[in-house]
Amino acid sequence: SFQDKNALHLYSVNGKYLGSETLKEEVSDMCVTGEYIVMGSLQGFLSIRDLYSLSLSISPLAMRLPIHCISVTKEYSHILVGLEDGKLIIVGVGKPAEV
Repeated sequence: SFQDKNALHLYSVNGKYLGSETLKEEVSDMCVTGEYIVMGSLQGFLSIRDLYSLSLSISPLAMRLPIHCISVTKEYSHILVGLEDGKLIIVGVGKPAEV
């Protein structure tokens, strides 16, 4: 089923299962940045999840087009999002109150 295919599973370095989160979208790219997982989906959502709890840190941002790739700048100040139509969206990452 759709749900079984789209889940995020968390394991420790020695392979101990720590938890999972069912996803509503199909992940097209993701990267781990510090204590966060930054994910883009074919449904056009940019999501930021806590690396340890897997819960959403903020509400997903709608990009309105499938996301093809994601990159985070070295200083963790911006997220670069490549969309299906070739556009590059730059998202500033402030403190939660500023996002």
